[in-house]
Amino acid sequence: MKTDYEISLEANKKNIEKVASKINISQKDLNKYGEYKAKVNIPSFDNLSENLILVTSINPTSTGEGKSTVTVGLCDGMNLIGKKTSVALREPSLGPVLGRKGGATGGGYAQVVPMDEINLHFTGDFHAITSAHNAIMALINNHIFQGNKLNFDKIDFNYVMDMNERALRSVEIYSNGKLSSPKSSSFDITVASEIMAILCLSENIFDLKKRVSNIILGYTRESKPIYLRELKIEGVIVALLKDAIRPNLVQTLENNPAFIHGGPFANIAHGCNSVIATKTALKYSDYVITEAGFGADLGAEKFFNIKCRSAKLKPKAVVIVATIKAIKLHGGVLEKDLAQENLEALKIGIKNLEKHVENIRKFNLPIVIALNEFTTDTDREKEFLLKWAKSHDVEISLTQVWSKGGEGAIDLSKKLVNLIEKNNKEFNLLYKDEDLIEDKINIIAKQVYGATSVKFTDSAREKLKLINDLGYSNLPVCMAKTPNSLSDNPKLLGRPENFQITISDLKINSGAGFIVAYLNKVLTMPGLPKIPNAISIDIDENENIINLF
Repeated sequence: MKTDYEISLEANKKNIEKVASKINISQKDLNKYGEYKAKVNIPSFDNLSENLILVTSINPTSTGEGKSTVTVGLCDGMNLIGKKTSVALREPSLGPVLGRKGGATGGGYAQVVPMDEINLHFTGDFHAITSAHNAIMALINNHIFQGNKLNFDKIDFNYVMDMNERALRSVEIYSNGKLSSPKSSSFDITVASEIMAILCLSENIFDLKKRVSNIILGYTRESKPIYLRELKIEGVIVALLKDAIRPNLVQTLENNPAFIHGGPFANIAHGCNSVIATKTALKYSDYVITEAGFGADLGAEKFFNIKCRSAKLKPKAVVIVATIKAIKLHGGVLEKDLAQENLEALKIGIKNLEKHVENIRKFNLPIVIALNEFTTDTDREKEFLLKWAKSHDVEISLTQVWSKGGEGAIDLSKKLVNLIEKNNKEFNLLYKDEDLIEDKINIIAKQVYGATSVKFTDSAREKLKLINDLGYSNLPVCMAKTPNSLSDNPKLLGRPENFQITISDLKINSGAGFIVAYLNKVLTMPGLPKIPNAISIDIDENENIINLF
């Protein structure tokens, strides 16, 4: 069996200008990065298509559900049935690429290419974001060293790096003894950076500059916030991001347009590709397929309540990706036993999928379940899923995009188009801007996760008061929690009941325009596994990258 990388090397790629011409993007609006990648000039965002489709999934498991693969395959399937469709994805982070998860370009015959370049350095966007973020930190430290005119007492900003590096979760820095806690700082992974979030939520470079200027960098001894604009450095930070803000265009294996731009994680950030890329795709296409990170409790919830709220987007439908393997894992089966038929485990594990269906319906959106097929799936197991879907009045499609590409998503594409054309419901957000932050958190915890109660630590209570005092209670909430469970305990699989979640801390991302709520002890700087994927990656005698995945 060929690997994903071997399949990608055999792709019949077209010059990026030809791919762009399929959706009427002119050559003058492309800045090519070689033959198969380009930056696209940001168009005016008038007359956009309304057919935006989100792909999400059940809570992820160690077997991989294939969400990106289904997203790419669905784009190809839509084009095969005559719908002018583009896909809009996030850029991969080097952390997972060199770690355990791998890349984010799909798999099998449903990929975006050139996958090796996309997964490693691409067009340098993440490097620009990392540099811009760390430049802010360097300029803060220099300001303090040179006299601290703004009276920094506490820095509420840190460093970032696009790697998994647990040793940098806590670091000591030199700051000339001018702060209450002068030697304590930390690194987050770049995908958790507020600069990443700002770039992904901005509408244009001037919106980007405004948002950057509004970042809270720290506080005085009297708890007065100090904003980035007070350092007068918003100009240089935006200059570092001038090219990174423009969306990237590549192609699927079937030569359909793929916009790949931005990459915040969904467990510790808002988990969606850039507003600019999504709206650019909607400008040039009749249908746009996009995805949000991890399961629907994280990525989809944030896509709706943060991204769609901010950008005034109204999605038309949702695809929930599931696999029989993953459902059985949520039903208590060990990974080594997944190849064996187990209908009892399916009956238990299906409750996880059922909860995600219920949650999406709260947003008034039609749903298709994409059951990503594996060779180990038995006829009786598939029949169980089909009967369950019918009894719950939800569309389901057996997809085979990994092995068949777009052809394996034709049934899914037709069902999706039919649902969109029949739907007359109005998209609904889960909470209002004017709701208190504590109420927003409770709504998400109880309605989306199924928690019975929410506990706030003393530190979180203090932050709630600060948020209210500074007038930021109207912002949406970005919940930072484990992706593996509906709860904040990664070991509680399936559909846990009678559980409490704990809010350990809160952070004001005033530039991005949301409040981050940290659940339990979620990590914002991951670590590498015992045997990282990086050990396998190499270059052959022809200078080709090998063993990427």
